[in-house]
Amino acid sequence: MSIREFLAYRLHERNTEISIILRAKKLFQQYVVDGYTLIESSRLRYIRNNQKQLRCEMFKGLNDALLRGDTNPATQGKRIILPSTFVGGARYMIQNYQDAMAICRWMGYPDLFITFTCNSKWPEIKRYLDERSLKPEDRPDIICRVFKMKLDGLINDFRRNKIFGTVRAVIYTIEFQKRGLPHAHILLFLDKSEDLATTDHIDRIISAEIPCEESDPEYFNAVKEFMMHGPCGDLRKKSPCMVDGRCSKHFPKRFVDHTTLDEDGYPVYRRRFDGRSISKNGVELDNRYVVPHNRYLLLKYAAHMNVEWCNQSRSIKYLFKYVNKGNDRITATFYQSANGEHAENNVDEVKMYYDCRYISSCEAAWRTLGFEIQYRSVGVERLSFHLPNEQVVYFNDLEPINEVLEKPSVKESMFLAWFKANEIYPEARNLTYAEMPIRFVWNQSTREWVPRKRNFAIGRLFYVPPACGELFYLRCLLNVVRGPTCFEDIKKVDGVQYDTFRDACYALG
Repeated sequence: MSIREFLAYRLHERNTEISIILRAKKLFQQYVVDGYTLIESSRLRYIRNNQKQLRCEMFKGLNDALLRGDTNPATQGKRIILPSTFVGGARYMIQNYQDAMAICRWMGYPDLFITFTCNSKWPEIKRYLDERSLKPEDRPDIICRVFKMKLDGLINDFRRNKIFGTVRAVIYTIEFQKRGLPHAHILLFLDKSEDLATTDHIDRIISAEIPCEESDPEYFNAVKEFMMHGPCGDLRKKSPCMVDGRCSKHFPKRFVDHTTLDEDGYPVYRRRFDGRSISKNGVELDNRYVVPHNRYLLLKYAAHMNVEWCNQSRSIKYLFKYVNKGNDRITATFYQSANGEHAENNVDEVKMYYDCRYISSCEAAWRTLGFEIQYRSVGVERLSFHLPNEQVVYFNDLEPINEVLEKPSVKESMFLAWFKANEIYPEARNLTYAEMPIRFVWNQSTREWVPRKRNFAIGRLFYVPPACGELFYLRCLLNVVRGPTCFEDIKKVDGVQYDTFRDACYALG
């Protein structure tokens, strides 16, 4: 049993026993935060302690070392710091951003961006807490469990009930801000068989106006409680959203009679000057302060549910970076003393992750319960590649280099196995390397590509900057070359054999 599993067990109330800690209010919040800190510290300690044992080097580098007679593995390789497998780390977030961009390249631009925030006044939460004379902040575990159930129901509405039409892919990430409840940022990729980017279609699914109180009082009250921004601007200059004298969310908006799309593809929602207003904190707010939303979702989930139409332009990268921006951190300033001239300039990614780390009770409860903070409905296969004899080899610090090189798995990388698959399977010869996961599955244990029996995955080549030279040109070629059985085939263009990948790239234009 892991530390996380033990603590998750302790967070559940049982009829057969009385748990004092579950009724300890602020002390329980501290217990949850300390518990998850213990979990995370244990994981990071394992990574740090195994840095000295696990090393990596290119196959060619190990071969050269063996020829020199240097068989001591401690003199080879580079240290691995904080891997992308560590949930919440910088590399993890970068890889998820690049996975999301791979889905975008395959599916097209996302259509809807939805922010779903937990409501601590949901009947399920209120009923449970009232029976025990507790407040919402006293039980972050209950808040997280109810929010997860609501979120699963929301995703089910998108994918199975198709309230916005056929959904091709869903991406979401969970955030925990210092001042608030958990919320989800959701991206929906809708089926492109119909022309969705019309103002009439946007008006059918998104509203940014105050409804009529007399004809639809339930909807009116929901907008009043959850979807009114402010007051801010000239009405309240000290509002938390005000930065340098302006609202950071760009409220109030302007009145417009019809929904339009501006030159950058951003929607300007209909906000008519119809005389309707809602009183909030003693201030009358009109349509200019309404947060865009969907009526059905707002009434069903009774929570803040911001629904935005995504602009169909290149600035979509900002949206994916926003969704994968990572954890909140505290703000601090450090000064290095003048006598630290001889200090080593070491990069410690584990320490960098620890620095200024902020953990709220809700985040601690969510992670302790094992809920995911990133979700993709479509799988993404990360495809590694390399130049001849430069595949990365992982080995233990105590293993002699000659024994490392004798392992069958060392010479069989995912990339080299693609060459073999092209020799064996005729259908593989019609696919580029990035397209292989659509029809084939990488079997890690046998280190081979085998035909896929169900579903599909999107392939993504690892990012390589242009400064990497030949490796960069190889990556460019892998997006267009089909069916090669060796490195020389990749450098062949229209029957002409080129000496370098760079020359082959220029020959292809």
